[in-house]
Amino acid sequence: MIGDESTGNEAVILEAGADAAGQRLDQWLAARLGPDISRSRVQALIKQGAVSIAGRPVEEAKRKMAVGEHVSVVMPEPQPAEPQGEAIPLDILYEDDELIVINKPAGLVVHPGAGNWTGTLVNALIHHCGDSLSGIGGVRRPGIVHRLDKETSGVMVVAKTDRAHKALSEAFADHGRTGDLERAYLALVWGIPQRPSGTVDAALGRAADRVRRAVVPEGRDDARHAVTHFSVVERFGEGQKAFATASLVECRLETGRTHQIRVHMAHIGHPVIGDPDYGQAFRTKANRLPEPLKSEVTAFSRQALHAWLLEFRHPATHLTMRFEAPMPRDMEELVGGFRKL
Repeated sequence: MIGDESTGNEAVILEAGADAAGQRLDQWLAARLGPDISRSRVQALIKQGAVSIAGRPVEEAKRKMAVGEHVSVVMPEPQPAEPQGEAIPLDILYEDDELIVINKPAGLVVHPGAGNWTGTLVNALIHHCGDSLSGIGGVRRPGIVHRLDKETSGVMVVAKTDRAHKALSEAFADHGRTGDLERAYLALVWGIPQRPSGTVDAALGRAADRVRRAVVPEGRDDARHAVTHFSVVERFGEGQKAFATASLVECRLETGRTHQIRVHMAHIGHPVIGDPDYGQAFRTKANRLPEPLKSEVTAFSRQALHAWLLEFRHPATHLTMRFEAPMPRDMEELVGGFRKL
């Protein structure tokens, strides 16, 4: 090991032998660094710019190795076993001794994980709530009973007591089928669905890259039942052929799989605008838009998806509570641009 002057952390230097030829960089590194460093951790280090070959940071985890290459890995400082509180502003919609409801902004990760050990919603909640979150849901996810993707905004509820955590977890696991839970999202999608409403019933599993999700056959080992109900709220550009069309769609979940709305809308040919993972094939549609809308869509760097409604039964009072959050400004402005088509 040698010291890295830019970070103060130690760097591991590894030389690729004959057995490394043709292997993926992340696979080779995971094997060489031993059982304490997983492949997903190696991929996170690559994304952070901590892995270099010939003095240059590597950008592709799937890059093929060559014999004789020297790979430098800057090892980060060990992270504390439990997340630490951080003074991150929260948009609080409601709070009592049992729970807290927030309007999560786009860009905020819900809980610590690879590549995001600080600056998360959990860090903010620990700072705001103090010890009332301790011991709930595991050390890295105190109080978290459901989640939103980093770049998805909207309403979330977090438990502050064991009683609330148990009741809310059961409600979300059941997805409101036998209890009082309702969730609705607004998604700005490419194109106009043929029907004003519909249901996507398609199992989800891991995509070929093992990171994203995909619609998979029901019988596959990793297949998970997934159902999304959608209805068209607004249509943009309907009746004209000069420009690309779009729709504002409300989606309601019958199940709650990772990336479910994003994958299901892409599956039926209407991916969420701005989605970097499931809408890439549709990005060129922006070229069929007039300015300034074309530039606005091109510059929109996240999925246009917002959790606007959350309704649930309070675990202590048993009263039905309903919370709504308006679309954030960036998404509202984008929708406004499409309204001018």
